[in-house]
Amino acid sequence: MKSSKTNSSTFNFEKIVDTIIRLGVLSLLLMWCFDILKPFVLILIWAVVIAIAIYPVHKFFVKIFRGRKILAVIVLTLLMLSVIIIPSGLIMYSLYEGVNHFRELFNAGEPLIPPPGGSTANWPTITKPIVDFWQLASDNLQDTVVKYSDQIKEYGTILLLALAGFTKGILSFIVSIIIAGVLLIYADSSEVVTKKVFGKLVGVHNENFTSIIVLTIRNVVKGILGVAFIQAAMIGVGFFIAGVPFAGLWTILCLILAIVQVGVGPIAIPVVIYMFSVSDTTTAVILAIWIGITLVSDNVLKPILLGRNAPAPMLVIFLGAIGGFLYNGFIGLFLGAIILTIGYKLFMMWLDTETEK
Repeated sequence: MKSSKTNSSTFNFEKIVDTIIRLGVLSLLLMWCFDILKPFVLILIWAVVIAIAIYPVHKFFVKIFRGRKILAVIVLTLLMLSVIIIPSGLIMYSLYEGVNHFRELFNAGEPLIPPPGGSTANWPTITKPIVDFWQLASDNLQDTVVKYSDQIKEYGTILLLALAGFTKGILSFIVSIIIAGVLLIYADSSEVVTKKVFGKLVGVHNENFTSIIVLTIRNVVKGILGVAFIQAAMIGVGFFIAGVPFAGLWTILCLILAIVQVGVGPIAIPVVIYMFSVSDTTTAVILAIWIGITLVSDNVLKPILLGRNAPAPMLVIFLGAIGGFLYNGFIGLFLGAIILTIGYKLFMMWLDTETEK
């Protein structure tokens, strides 16, 4: 009797040790795989998001090319790359031209910042501090830099980091688009694998879980990121045609504000005011009208692309975009809004499930 108990205890102990060793080896392997893939995690996640978002467009292209999936993916990928690369190139060229212009003015001994125009004399009294600072900066930029050196260093550092993140984000976008194209080629097999993974994670609710994630991603990409890109593109076109200095920089800032749901107004309106001061009236008026159309377009595009129901409250999207930007840089600005919105939708689904019980 004692012998059987001893054998049973020994067997249980060996089984526990064996399980611990297996779990340890498996954990080590998983951590090792994660470390290897860590530099590419954001790019891969963004590639999956892009593939899910444009899958309906991909199906449309397949129909156009009569079932030739690879050709459809190649054309769609090249189209998306051109949409990213061409505007980004124009923005970087604008920044390069702006820096060169500053260097030429400095070498010629001319003021780096143009003085306020004559129309500023008719501006309201409340704008006098802004006009005085503008005049001071135009008269003697060096004194202005010394006087406001702390503020310039603080915001200058943030600006440089943001521009560096923008460049890195664009490169990540390009790689993600290419990977998304590969995923679309194997879309059918990828769907099967995804359902199997979710089936292991959430059990019988995997179909509902998958559909909510796909719907949320497409709603955020169309209704939030899509509208932000359209507004930033409209703003950028207006700035470039009107000859606004550093048009590329203001376009980037407008894109960021549009994604976090603040809107392009805080950047676009001061630029229009500046153009009324330094540019001819016709150019300034046309730019003001174009900016006004861009600001109103938000109320037209979102109902069309989103429908009546927003994917999440504005606060969730705002916190997701800002938190993603602070945590993962420029690409996190987009992914943060999507991931937090997915988390919010799944949390609300869980609350509804608990209520039904």
